[in-house]
Amino acid sequence: MTVNDVKTTLGARLICGEEYLEKEVHTACGSDMMSDVLAYNKDQSVLLTGLCNMQAIRTAEMMDIVCIVFVRGKVPDEGMIALAQERGIVLLSTGHRMFSACGLLYEKGLRGGATYR
Repeated sequence: MTVNDVKTTLGARLICGEEYLEKEVHTACGSDMMSDVLAYNKDQSVLLTGLCNMQAIRTAEMMDIVCIVFVRGKVPDEGMIALAQERGIVLLSTGHRMFSACGLLYEKGLRGGATYR
């Protein structure tokens, strides 16, 4: 699946990163707790979150997250957008709630990676 497929599946609005829409994504993670994201198996992932602050961008920067989808219609501020552009991270916004957004991507074949034990 590509970032553009994620965008289409979620009916999301592109905020920044148009040049990276054809990047492949292999897994997804949905969380508002960045500590959980840091424990997540990283492999060209998509992060779905309602946390709309700089911490989400910094966490994506440390991991192999190529795209952040802000759920519930959240929109990042200019500082977040600038940092994401600088780091080559695509930002999307969807009106879907977290559960629905994750379900739609799962339905299209995107999985969450290794399970926790």
